[in-house]
Amino acid sequence: YLDEADRLADRIGVIDHGRMIAEGTSNQLKAQVGGDVVEIHVAEADCASAAAALTRVVETEPKIEGGSLTVPAAEGPRTLAAVVRELDAAGVEPTDIALRKPTLDDVFLTLTGHRAEDRARPVVNAGRRRRR
Repeated sequence: YLDEADRLADRIGVIDHGRMIAEGTSNQLKAQVGGDVVEIHVAEADCASAAAALTRVVETEPKIEGGSLTVPAAEGPRTLAAVVRELDAAGVEPTDIALRKPTLDDVFLTLTGHRAEDRARPVVNAGRRRRR
């Protein structure tokens, strides 16, 4: 649903545990999360080497989940190119690499600490049926 909201809504509110915790346009909410990121997928055996290579490109530690590493891309495509060069120099061959803009899923995760689908529950009897 967040992709659809991103495309169609003028303003979006983020609600967690019944409280509105953020509101704004899609771009305003995404700006709160940060800029572009480089997302790299490697064999799990290469994670440590990839992480070491990435710290030579960016000033922050990469976020690591399984064989996926993510780092901020302050200079967008230039950061991506530097990451590719450094991984190549370290002998790490990514299975996938991409420059990615923040999504509303990223916004929700950053603001609430959990993914939107982690708390999603079906709504039962949301509307009343009229009898004729």
